[in-house]
Amino acid sequence: MGKDVIIACDFSSAADVFKFLDKFEGKKPFVKIGMELFYAEGPEIVKEIKKRGHKIFLDLKLHDIPNTVKKSMAVLSRLDVDMTNLHAAGTKNMMKAAIEGLTREDGSRPILIAVTQLTSTDQESMTNDLLINEPIDKVVMHYAKNAEEAGLDGVVCSPLEAEKVHNLCGKDFVTVTPGVRFADGDIGDQKRVMTPAQAKEIGSDYIVVGRPITAAEDPVAAYERCIAEFVD
Repeated sequence: MGKDVIIACDFSSAADVFKFLDKFEGKKPFVKIGMELFYAEGPEIVKEIKKRGHKIFLDLKLHDIPNTVKKSMAVLSRLDVDMTNLHAAGTKNMMKAAIEGLTREDGSRPILIAVTQLTSTDQESMTNDLLINEPIDKVVMHYAKNAEEAGLDGVVCSPLEAEKVHNLCGKDFVTVTPGVRFADGDIGDQKRVMTPAQAKEIGSDYIVVGRPITAAEDPVAAYERCIAEFVD
């Protein structure tokens, strides 16, 4: 599997995201559409960005009863996205139902990955807020194994955990890693972070990069720097 950089297009309107994407003349970066943009603009924003030739990771992190997730995934599958996700905390039954809903009549489907623990979560908040007393590393690995056993393609995880996930679930099990920042950049609200070069070294398959690109003075140059450090 080839590595790629996914730009987190965390904008609040179609106008803002198209103004941003218009900067990439001749380039069609893989983009992530998250809750903010999807809730603001609805499915049409997915269709329009897809029409422009971009691959899309639709990041809605579904987490509900299995039947609801199954029906919702069937709807998302019809949007022709390339990747989507759910919370591994929803149990194996929910993840299996998601695959059923996501799979089209011809047997094809988008890549489906599970969120293990958000990169803004650290051991203290997991213990105090979620009452999960196991070490965060053990929890992430357990969730990743559950996702693999449920038939998912991979997980969203911290780049600090990508290598361990591959060791546990196999090299073909996809690791999509947010929390990536340039060495000379601001880490923002992320707790568990790594540079693109470090993510490459440790075996991440995809990195998701938001503000270091979208808020950069020259977003195209920042994107090309990510590609140079992570892919090339």
